[in-house]
Amino acid sequence: MRLDNVAITLGWSSPFTRWQGPLSELSSIDLAVDVTGRALAARGFDPGEVTHAVLGTTVPQATGFYGVTSVTPRLGMLAVTGPLIAQACATSAAVLQTAAVQVQLGAHRTVLAVATDRTSNGPLMVYPAPARPGGAPRTEHWVLDPMGEDPTTNDSMLATAENVAADEGFTRQELDDVTLLRHEQYRSALAADRAVQRRYMVEVHVPGRKGHTVVAEDVGVHPATPAGLAKLAPVKPDGVVTYGSQTHPGDGTAGAVLSTVDAARALGGGVVRLKSVAFARVEPARMPKAPVPAALAALADAGMDITGIDVVTTHNPFAVNDLYFHRQTGFPLDRMNPYGSSIVYGHPQGPTGLRAVVELIEALRARGGGRGLFTGCAAGDTAGALVVEVADR
Repeated sequence: MRLDNVAITLGWSSPFTRWQGPLSELSSIDLAVDVTGRALAARGFDPGEVTHAVLGTTVPQATGFYGVTSVTPRLGMLAVTGPLIAQACATSAAVLQTAAVQVQLGAHRTVLAVATDRTSNGPLMVYPAPARPGGAPRTEHWVLDPMGEDPTTNDSMLATAENVAADEGFTRQELDDVTLLRHEQYRSALAADRAVQRRYMVEVHVPGRKGHTVVAEDVGVHPATPAGLAKLAPVKPDGVVTYGSQTHPGDGTAGAVLSTVDAARALGGGVVRLKSVAFARVEPARMPKAPVPAALAALADAGMDITGIDVVTTHNPFAVNDLYFHRQTGFPLDRMNPYGSSIVYGHPQGPTGLRAVVELIEALRARGGGRGLFTGCAAGDTAGALVVEVADR
């Protein structure tokens, strides 16, 4: 979808924390309220400017049935409503597209977009099945079971990575090399007391019996070294993917305010235009391939090709993803994910892509502007992608 008058006015992310880590007992709805409120206040943004909101989440939480209205009244947006969006790991792209459409059509001038998830303590779903022996219900662990089996192919997500690695002849060493590069890039974002991350990362206040605990930075990032990665056995005995070259589940939230370009200009500073959003699906059990056609579709909608892109960020649950993207497009691996990626800091599902978009914007600002592409895969051999342009006005 081509967009002509849409700007990402503000963007932020919480730290991402490991599965069963310090955010494991905080509802993702409460997390979204805490971080979004603090993000808007720190940026001097008046919540009264927002007239519509979009909430993205993939893991059900208590009170989540009420969707956007479980969040907006607690932010002082008493009259604001909007849809609840879920598209697996492409949820962030879907949330941004849904918000952008409202601005593009002139229905709303300023829209809040929030994505939030807690993979920790995921719900066990119990489905009535009175016709079964003894009326025993069917159960599904909402977080764990989808990782192990796509209902269309019966393949696990890991199998999709191994399938693409086999198709392309990727070696274990190539995957380890990409993983090491992403860790080096992540460490660059920690330099000078996390100067880069402090521009967009908003701390979380976790309530407790003796006051709140502050989570100010990512938790669960494991240091990666050539020797350390080399010691890891493949997850599948005959495979090339290890626990080092794939992401880990996490908890977190991220958000953005979208507006017309004129409204963004009125706030001062550079304008971040959202040029296009697109989605794609590839052949069964080949999920890491999907970011390529999604990216090409987003570029085509924006009237561009990959040669016009300065920086790429990705949601890469497997190093296979970035290696395949590089091979298919020719885009240099070292110009992708300059501040690290989900393979390093983890994957809370819904908000992962939005954090990558925020990091893309920061990377473009650091270089004085330019055009950027985000793309990332999602369950069901799908992917979402978008193009942004950062300029002085």
